[in-house]
Amino acid sequence: MDAIKAEFDRLDSRANLGKALVDINKCILLLENARNQIAKDPSSPSRVATLGRLHQSMAAQLDQVGNDHKEVYSALNRYGKALDKKFKAASAFSSSDYDALSNDGHLINRAIAMHLIREGQFAVAKTFMKEAGELDIPEDLQGEFVEMYQIVEAMKVRRDLEPAIAWARLKAGLLEQRGSNLEFDLCKLQFVWLFVQGGPDKSKARDYATKEFQRFWKKHLMEIAKLMCAFVFPTDLHESPYGKPFEDPERMWGDVAHSFTKEFCSLLGLSAESPLYLAATAGAIALPTLLKMTSIMKEKKTEWTSQNELPVEIPLPPAYHFHSIFVCPVSKDQTTDANPPMMLPCGHVIALESLQRLAKGGTQSTLKCPYCPKESTLVQAKKVII
Repeated sequence: MDAIKAEFDRLDSRANLGKALVDINKCILLLENARNQIAKDPSSPSRVATLGRLHQSMAAQLDQVGNDHKEVYSALNRYGKALDKKFKAASAFSSSDYDALSNDGHLINRAIAMHLIREGQFAVAKTFMKEAGELDIPEDLQGEFVEMYQIVEAMKVRRDLEPAIAWARLKAGLLEQRGSNLEFDLCKLQFVWLFVQGGPDKSKARDYATKEFQRFWKKHLMEIAKLMCAFVFPTDLHESPYGKPFEDPERMWGDVAHSFTKEFCSLLGLSAESPLYLAATAGAIALPTLLKMTSIMKEKKTEWTSQNELPVEIPLPPAYHFHSIFVCPVSKDQTTDANPPMMLPCGHVIALESLQRLAKGGTQSTLKCPYCPKESTLVQAKKVII
């Protein structure tokens, strides 16, 4: 990677188009001056001489613009060659042979549009959706994310938690169903911020705690008690046993903002992270393994025949493990969308294809569980969502 870094540093130092912009502005100035001179007396014979001088001056100036670009393009070309030399195998996936989504362009466009909306790039998302056509994205979804970013901006920029707390109280029932502590975390951060920013005068923090913490006593009594003990050590809090929540309030702002974003997206039925970002990152992690596999396949002259699963195991970080897989204990096959896991009334789970093989007589025929004496029918089995 040293060669790539050296070429990148060279590109970074030379990729300055400032000189080119200056020379282009000089070209514009020459054109404007010539136009003004001709406009003063369009019928004057001197206009021919003016155009002649303009032609000579513009030719010289455009040559200078070309020279300005040469150095940039030279550095860019060297950097590209360094990348190609280091990552020769990257061309293995340059063809459409492995393009599993070639017939699902609308899904890719929808993922891009959703990513832009989730990132707050609303103007870009609007233009993209207009050019991409119908993408089946709810019209009110963008409005929801506009509200989310307004609340997050208030938190991060203005250090104002009131909009976030108001939203959490409005959605209190839904958040409670999820087991979320968002409202308490927001109020806790507000208390910590008032305590830290209040200096010697802790009255604002005390009044806020008296007013807001009452509703959280039953669930968060121990944590609130530790926060209240901070009043006993107003000057040397960091040396006390209760100073940990007050050590890094700036970090707490980031953590609470992330929690708010996560809960906001969850109530919309969306994941906390952009699926496009997750897919691209997981793909980048998997690419070296797939490239190595491709080179081995070429040497052995074999084909990649599996369509809905990877032919090799891809180790991903724990953050990318979202759900477990299920392997049918009867067929030993991993379940898929077309062959999902099915739970029998007795509680045992097998794959749909195995279940259908057991029910040879049809949906109403009696079948016996392969792991217990319990009998049931095919229609009594329920699909299991993992």
